[in-house]
Amino acid sequence: MRVYSGIQPTGRKHLGNYLGAIRHYVTGQEEARAAGDEAIFCVVDLHATTVAYDPAELRDRTYDTVAILLAAGLDPAASILYRQGDVPEVPELTWLLTSVTAHGDLNRMHQFKEKSAQQRELVSAGLFLYPVLMAADVLAFRADRVPVGDDQRQHIELMRDIALRFNARFGGGDDGEPREILRVPEGVYPTVAARIMDLQAPERKMSTSSGSIEGTLYLLDDARTTEKKLKRAVTDSENPPRIVRGPEKAGVSNLIDILAATTDRTPDEVEASLTDARGYGDLKVAAADAVNATLAPLRERYAELRGDEAAIEAALAVGAEKARAIAQPVLAEVREAMGVGPRA
Repeated sequence: MRVYSGIQPTGRKHLGNYLGAIRHYVTGQEEARAAGDEAIFCVVDLHATTVAYDPAELRDRTYDTVAILLAAGLDPAASILYRQGDVPEVPELTWLLTSVTAHGDLNRMHQFKEKSAQQRELVSAGLFLYPVLMAADVLAFRADRVPVGDDQRQHIELMRDIALRFNARFGGGDDGEPREILRVPEGVYPTVAARIMDLQAPERKMSTSSGSIEGTLYLLDDARTTEKKLKRAVTDSENPPRIVRGPEKAGVSNLIDILAATTDRTPDEVEASLTDARGYGDLKVAAADAVNATLAPLRERYAELRGDEAAIEAALAVGAEKARAIAQPVLAEVREAMGVGPRA
């Protein structure tokens, strides 16, 4: 069993990224190791070039992201951690897969419509082909499972269609049945998503791009900044205050969810533990203490790792070598089946 995950290097990573993805990468790595499976993690720098960006910032954010993943517990000896741009087989496979990707399918992608509307100067062809690159990311490694958020469901379905269409067109066997040149992966979606909302606008998800600085708990904020942001979090004016979840109590619900997620409790257990609280201030202090305790080891380890970019590059080089060892024979089989290049 091979499990594949990718993470964007853009933006400053926040608590929602950690609770919703990064910490699951670490548990997924350990589960894969225990089961004898293979876990692959990719920092997708090529995806980041599909919209306007600053090259120097992209490289810095890529190092930031790799250091955060390592600090969180990803182990290059136990899994494969690589930078997308270091594996040239993936962009070549992207081009080859465009031959079995329908223009109409790409035109229906929700994320293309949303992101293209946000571009002020140029809507790049790369943004349009983004789902094909995402498909190549996974199909190049014959991954079996792809854990993603529910917002990526459309991309996973397209990825599966591309693999099925490729096998049907180019995988003809002697018996007339198509061979599985490209493995058809399964999307794995969270049954309960960790939805962490903006502290100042709790009706919106915490975001790397569209959120407020005061409402976003960045992983690399210091403990005092984290405490200040949580103490200033929006709640409500109910008097006496009730520490319970509810549709009309978005700010309080968000703080309860944060405290639950960072203390491995259910929201109901958090509510029960605060029945004698004096007010929302107690909830905010408890949330700040829990967030800082959760992130302290990551922050300390990140500070040790981030300054040594040569060591980060060395870790990425090891990952790229492992990744290419898997992707090269897959690409060679694809090229042979399509009649591209010399006969194998």
